[in-house]
Amino acid sequence: MGCVSCAGLVKEFSGAKDQVILHLKESSTIPIEADSVTPDFLAERDHAAIKALPVFYGRRKVSLGDLFEVDGQRSDRIVVQGDLQHIKKIGQGMSRGRIEVRGDVGPHLGAYMQGGEITVQGNAGDWAGAHMQGGRIWIHGNAGHHVGAAYPGEKRGVNRGVIIVNGNAGSEIGAIMRRGLIVVMGNVGEFAGARMIAGSVFVFGHIGKRAGAGMKRGSIIAFGTSESLLPTYRFESVCQPVFLRFFLNRLQKWGVPVTPEMKEGSFRRYSGDITSLGKGEILINEKHE
Repeated sequence: MGCVSCAGLVKEFSGAKDQVILHLKESSTIPIEADSVTPDFLAERDHAAIKALPVFYGRRKVSLGDLFEVDGQRSDRIVVQGDLQHIKKIGQGMSRGRIEVRGDVGPHLGAYMQGGEITVQGNAGDWAGAHMQGGRIWIHGNAGHHVGAAYPGEKRGVNRGVIIVNGNAGSEIGAIMRRGLIVVMGNVGEFAGARMIAGSVFVFGHIGKRAGAGMKRGSIIAFGTSESLLPTYRFESVCQPVFLRFFLNRLQKWGVPVTPEMKEGSFRRYSGDITSLGKGEILINEKHE
């Protein structure tokens, strides 16, 4: 099977009690690149050094203190708040600590993330967790397109880590994923798991057209309704996969709502994509087949 064990994907956060709070001074429709907002940059810096960190306001390079009110210093716990819909790249490349985003946030959240945890108390833009290599992202609202996907031209996307979306997500989630786990509790758009190399994608709601297009290995698990599969997938059997219980028990411990029916349900297993390596699988809850 294409699943991988989620043991060891996430380490519990045990940082300092203090935190750094960043509050955006004014709403703006101009994109702001805030890739310096990571625990790696803030943990060892005092208040003045944090305010001096560079960010891009459109094409103009400014300091973090020009755009954000800064409270706190030397902590790997960060709270970011305000109207953040046009703030890009928060948590990019972070390897430790925790970021809490209070409100909606822009694209590229946690891109190239290596460790730690990001939680979003709102919606997230496109490309959340792109090329993620470890840690956990938990979005408590909806997410845009390309969650946990590879950027155009890249041969591999997410390589480790966990992404959980409480709401809906757009198209091409998990595209070219190498390993890791993506869970969407709502619906997803087209091309879920397209060209996956390995890893697991769980969809609790409706899954859109062309799921698993070009998938080599990996598992896509649809607990809700789904569109018709591509003709390049063949029916194999009706089963109750053992690995699902392991995953679902772990998700339940993390606080994801898992019902007994999800653990005990039967699935129709399809293998493909035969136009690619063909060792992937799509499991569709028989209740909704």
